[in-house]
Amino acid sequence: MSKIRQPAVAGMFYPDNPRVLQETVNEFLAAAVPYDGPAPRAVIAPHAGYIYSGPVAGSAFAPWQGETAVNRIILIGPAHTMAIRGLAGVSVDAFATPLGLAPVDKEGMEWLRPLPQVHILDAAHAREHCLEVELPFLQTIFNEFSIIPLVAGEASGAEVAQVLALFQDDPTTRIVISSDLSHYHDYATARRLDAATAQAITRLQPEKLGHDSACGRIPIKGLLEMAQREEWRGTAVDLRNSGDTAGPKDRVVGYGAFVFTD
Repeated sequence: MSKIRQPAVAGMFYPDNPRVLQETVNEFLAAAVPYDGPAPRAVIAPHAGYIYSGPVAGSAFAPWQGETAVNRIILIGPAHTMAIRGLAGVSVDAFATPLGLAPVDKEGMEWLRPLPQVHILDAAHAREHCLEVELPFLQTIFNEFSIIPLVAGEASGAEVAQVLALFQDDPTTRIVISSDLSHYHDYATARRLDAATAQAITRLQPEKLGHDSACGRIPIKGLLEMAQREEWRGTAVDLRNSGDTAGPKDRVVGYGAFVFTD
């Protein structure tokens, strides 16, 4: 019998009605900031409630529209619900959303088992939102794909990069790093901090990402280390915050859409 990871934040972070959810995602993708570059190998997308970060997530994922040769997507985001060491994978067979099932790439998960920083911990995923909120976008864009879902806790960028390196030569693998940017500053301060973070990301400078830069700074650092090594190019497609979308401007969360091409 299949083990399914059920949605934890449907009806809270995004609509739990399949029709409404599909319409919402379609609207975000249609309203995305235009991008005319090559199809990305990796993206960084935000993970707040759709009312806040959905428009920016749309800008992150829209460049993948029309892609057909994608079989596997590695999703890595920061652990919010429990403290963990390293990166936590899953034993489940699929993640469910109101749009259907996203099967877990069991073979890919097996490839990670020899790495000491990776362990299986379903509890780290049970109530975690950072990967779940990205799935409806992927389910809308890609017809068939499997996922390698990982949440990162106390880890290094090098440990994340080591995970990504196992799949770097597969042209059918894509990477999603789930991260918001600055948290709970006033609007002007957030704009300044997020602009500096965006510069560090697009210049592939992981050493310039500090604790206040992004909640997913460790996964981002891992991606940037691999991007440096592979000579990928990073591009900021969209950079906003909750004060631009649906919230007040006195205490905002920053969101960025970044793409990486080879």
